[in-house]
Amino acid sequence: MKTIVITGGAGFIGSHVVRLFVTKYPEFRIINLDKLTYAGNLANLTDIEDAPNYTFVKGDITDASFLEGMFAEIQPDGIIHLAAESHVDRSITDPLSFVMTNVVGTANLLNAAKNHWKDSETAFEGKRFYHVSTDEVYGSLHNPEDFFLETTAYDPQSPYSASKAASDHFVRAYGNTYKMPVVLSNCSNNYGPNHFPEKLIPLLIHNIQLNKPLPVYGKGENIRDWLYVVDHARAIDTIFHNGTLGETYNIGGFNEWKNIDLVHLLCSIMDRKLGREEGTSAKLITYVTDRAGHDLRYAIDASKIMNELGWEPSLQFEEGLEKTVDWFLANHEWLDNVTSGNYQSYYQGMYANR
Repeated sequence: MKTIVITGGAGFIGSHVVRLFVTKYPEFRIINLDKLTYAGNLANLTDIEDAPNYTFVKGDITDASFLEGMFAEIQPDGIIHLAAESHVDRSITDPLSFVMTNVVGTANLLNAAKNHWKDSETAFEGKRFYHVSTDEVYGSLHNPEDFFLETTAYDPQSPYSASKAASDHFVRAYGNTYKMPVVLSNCSNNYGPNHFPEKLIPLLIHNIQLNKPLPVYGKGENIRDWLYVVDHARAIDTIFHNGTLGETYNIGGFNEWKNIDLVHLLCSIMDRKLGREEGTSAKLITYVTDRAGHDLRYAIDASKIMNELGWEPSLQFEEGLEKTVDWFLANHEWLDNVTSGNYQSYYQGMYANR
């Protein structure tokens, strides 16, 4: 039985990856390693928490000795590394926590994997370290005809993107220096069920329900490429199993939206779902001072993964947004517990002595 460690598996994207692997590969042992910080929520995985091939381990990737002991005990064959601090605004106010988790944590994982695998009977044979990164490492696009390619030079503009860029470099360095079997991906903005409500789309959904202001940075001219989270999980599955070692794959939806246009679309959907008069929610839009280092445009060219590995997005944005709104409206308890912190105290207590 192959053992796969998925770090950050209680988070937004990670929980969808864990669910996919647990259900699709019953012959794999899936270890969900998560620190359960504010954004980690085991309530995201209640539907598979009793699966015989699933185990949750509470742990901190910045603790090198913990990782060494864990790897010696479970002897993983693969690592899918998603654990990260990811909110740009938080990185501006507390950059060093991003350095610790995203840079030091990644280096600790690489080192633990290297030390464990190189001393095993088969060394790196059949092993794989997959690092999941972001399109923000590339900086900002200013020419409307340009797209981020896997060969685009890095130009991070925030502490968050700088920390992810550094972690990417460490992964490639371990691949080059120690011949570790690594693969990387850089993905565009995700959206979908279980999205933590500090991020744009779930924040807007929550605020519209409560008739609270809808904050929009600057004039809302910033452009993002959006991908449904389940499609990202499918791409991760494809790359983990079929991606060429040492390669990087960009993942995106060819789906660019100005922030302000996205906000208006979401307002229209919410008005319809809530039985409100068209235009009601749009009155809540409030323009706020733009944040520091705010990149103008991200846009991914996902041709490589589509042409080489046969992956492609399954949903158009409007369809995915409808599904997302439906999920949040049907799971208001989940949203209430997340925003109040109730789930966190429950699960922190559950695992306090493990």
